[in-house]
Amino acid sequence: MRALHLIKTSVGASWALRQMRELVGLGVEVHAALPPGGPMIRHYEAAGVVVHSGQLDFPIRELWRWPDRRRAMRELVSRVRPDLIHSHFVGTTLTMRLALGRDHPLPRVFQVPGPLHLEHPLFRRAELRTAGPADRWIGACRWTCRRYRACGIPEDRLFLSYYGADLESFHGRAPGKLRRELGVDAGTRLVGMVAYLYAPKRFLGQARGLKGHEDFIDALALVLKREAGVLGVCIGGAWGGATAYEGRVRAYAARRLGDRLRFLGTRGDVPELYPDLDVAVHPSHSENVGGAVESLLMEVPTITTDVGGFPDLVISGETGLLVPPRDPPRLASAIREVLDDRAGARAMAARGGARARELFDARSSAAEIREIYREILHS
Repeated sequence: MRALHLIKTSVGASWALRQMRELVGLGVEVHAALPPGGPMIRHYEAAGVVVHSGQLDFPIRELWRWPDRRRAMRELVSRVRPDLIHSHFVGTTLTMRLALGRDHPLPRVFQVPGPLHLEHPLFRRAELRTAGPADRWIGACRWTCRRYRACGIPEDRLFLSYYGADLESFHGRAPGKLRRELGVDAGTRLVGMVAYLYAPKRFLGQARGLKGHEDFIDALALVLKREAGVLGVCIGGAWGGATAYEGRVRAYAARRLGDRLRFLGTRGDVPELYPDLDVAVHPSHSENVGGAVESLLMEVPTITTDVGGFPDLVISGETGLLVPPRDPPRLASAIREVLDDRAGARAMAARGGARARELFDARSSAAEIREIYREILHS
């Protein structure tokens, strides 16, 4: 079985790499089209993936590039001769469908990494109208699957499979590294947010960043009115060149919180930092399951917004706490609840860790994908 995967970035999307690495181990011949020059390329090659250099994201802001993208897509399919194509992004999916045509017989799968485009009617319609008889969808959370069903996608063309995590990376880490770096002792309660900073997309009506950094700042300000011994930590730098936005967020934090929120930038040692957090907060406005998988695998008490795929993992009051999006007072209340009941919060996090290991094992997820491939190819 030969599968051609389409990825729009060679910088991030490690979740796609994990899936492909496990598929190779299961005997699938995996090819991947990636933009040239990124640091992830060597990791794909080391995993046994056949890498093809090329940018296949749909050039929505540079439409003059479309003829070259269409030609590149067609030439790639002709050269690889895959049994099916597996796209992981809206942009690469549009390129795949428009370049090959709606009626092309080659099976095509769009594994939807997040629900953002489905939340906006224009982009949702654009994606759906490019699909043809050979197209299938894999939702990476239950919300996504429900939305496609509501749009009329039949059950035999729709699957559910979570993007898996490397379970081995998120256990057995000793606490202390983060507190030493920050210069604080065990008496200081650390409230952390681990996420890149994504600038607001004005064309989607966004006034604040997608990951909710400003909401986190506002909530922390409310917490600090009652809890003096709390320090906030933001781990993750600007994504996609959003350095100006990062500067605005840092300035907003300085105005509201003074020195009670520390920004650590992009880090490669996140699993070593999690054990020192008293609570991990994921206040995204739109999300699949994001970093909640990692914080719960580390059994850190976790709070998320009630959006997208978060409820698949976070059952409020059982494995973590859910709050409405864009609601700093409710987020602050949840943070205080965790800090006031450490034993109860840790018990929830332990149950959340067990659920994360059950749902997000990269090996099990890849086995599901292989079975989906087989079902599609024999349908």
